[in-house]
Amino acid sequence: MTMTLTEKLKHKYALSDTGAKGMIRAFAAVTVSNLVLMLPVGLLYTLSSYLLDGDLPREKFGFFIIAVIAVLMLIALTTVLQYRATFLSTYIESGVRRRTLAEKLRKIPLSFFGKKDLADLTNTIMSDCATIETASSHWIPELVGSMISTVIIVISLFFFDWRMALAAVWVMPVAFIIVLCSRKVMTKIYDKTVKYRIECLDGIQEGLETLRDLRSYNMTEKYSEGLNKKIKAVEKHAIAAEFANAAFVCSAQMILKFGIGTVAVVGSSLLIKGEISVLTFFMFLLVVTRMYEPLQISLQNLAAVISVDVTCKRMDEILSHEEQTGSEALTNKGYDIVFDHVAFSYKDGEQVLSDVSFTAKQGEVTALIGPSGGGKTTVSRLAARFWDNDKGSIRVGGMDVSKTDPEKLLSLYSIVFQDVTLFNNTVMENIRIGKKDAADEEVMAAARLAHCEEFIEKMPEKWNSMIGENGSELSGGERQRISIARAFLKDAPIILMDEATASLDVDNESLIQESISKLIRNKTVLIIAHRMRTVDGVDKIVVLKDGKVAESGAPAELKAAGGIYKHMADMQLCSEQWKYC
Repeated sequence: MTMTLTEKLKHKYALSDTGAKGMIRAFAAVTVSNLVLMLPVGLLYTLSSYLLDGDLPREKFGFFIIAVIAVLMLIALTTVLQYRATFLSTYIESGVRRRTLAEKLRKIPLSFFGKKDLADLTNTIMSDCATIETASSHWIPELVGSMISTVIIVISLFFFDWRMALAAVWVMPVAFIIVLCSRKVMTKIYDKTVKYRIECLDGIQEGLETLRDLRSYNMTEKYSEGLNKKIKAVEKHAIAAEFANAAFVCSAQMILKFGIGTVAVVGSSLLIKGEISVLTFFMFLLVVTRMYEPLQISLQNLAAVISVDVTCKRMDEILSHEEQTGSEALTNKGYDIVFDHVAFSYKDGEQVLSDVSFTAKQGEVTALIGPSGGGKTTVSRLAARFWDNDKGSIRVGGMDVSKTDPEKLLSLYSIVFQDVTLFNNTVMENIRIGKKDAADEEVMAAARLAHCEEFIEKMPEKWNSMIGENGSELSGGERQRISIARAFLKDAPIILMDEATASLDVDNESLIQESISKLIRNKTVLIIAHRMRTVDGVDKIVVLKDGKVAESGAPAELKAAGGIYKHMADMQLCSEQWKYC
């Protein structure tokens, strides 16, 4: 199916429908502006013809004065229109693009984020968006507009004298071919430059996040050496890219300047032969000097647009990625979670789950245990459709989660992760994330259930105290309790807990366990646990090993069977008593 110009621009430059139409208007505005800038040449040509004839009537003075004023006003008007069509519309589109990216990131599977590191995504959202913004406002409209206006001017030159027109035009295709030939070379160079830039950003971010550990092991100097190498690599490849770009662009611009020389030589020859007039010769010299000026910039813009291809491909990788979609109607009857022969792999050839089948019933607590790497966390993420399983099915109350809208599905879940994420906001607002429209009284009640009140009341601003980036002002246990308070506030029918009490001391763990026991009544609870005492009182244990269900049943049954669960419980007991078993 043939794509329209609007559709091609949308795909190539990561534009919205409005942005693509705005870019077409920008092409037209630049074209008109360039053509209007040729009007002074026309006026000068007309004036020169009168002067050469030696006959300039007085009444023509008024005409030329009015014409000059009109042309100046027209230039001013077209310049303003060009500015509005290129810059203002681009800035609006830039905001739309960032919002579109944010919306897209909400809907694509989390498996995508497993293939991309944070520095890469940050670079795409911030740096790549800024590059495309510059391209849309400066490079692309100027390039296309200059090419269209030049073609119109060249066609008109052929009506005056085809020989002089050829002398002026021959350099243009040669110059553009030189720059176009740089595409493959420059694309490879820009790919490497982007790669090294992301590695550098990743290194800086990693250094800031791990500064405490680097200092504690006296590794800051060694890490800085590695980071310095990454910075040098970015610098080296940026310089290489500039030199390579300059080699092609400057060569093309030099060729372009030969056009003035050929016009002068051909024009002089024709003038001597009497085949053209002095006025025609003068007019061609004026036109080519004015015509080549925007083309000089166009050659630079063409090289810049070639470099943007790499950026646009990275952006399009996100915008064209498959989304997780599904029905917004929840058709579940009850909240039993059923895994039926589920298989899953994060990457091709790296199987994490091969054949997992079990049922987590409503009103019961089901614990997932097993050796590290057995697939416990993966199971919990699949249950909430953070990823889509490769084989088998996952159902909640008979409803296939893969056919349900992810955001609608998550309304059924309260999730407490082992790695708590907090925001640089107040305690109150961090807990309110569990239920955005919750009243202050509801937030406080949830915080009391999670035993947050005792440390909140000691903070300078109490409930309105800022807790720093990712809760840097709080201890690990306090951060975990805020996460649990969110779950209390949301009060969803399904609860997923990934070692929810791991950061708590024994006293607080007992208090939280007591509160959780109130929260989970008549709900489906799926917990991941590594401490066996946490799962002694659950209704059902599912032991995962090597991506399969190795054992399943009540704690007492599994202990009596003497399998993996019994071994893990005995080993942990020995560890707690500092014994070798």
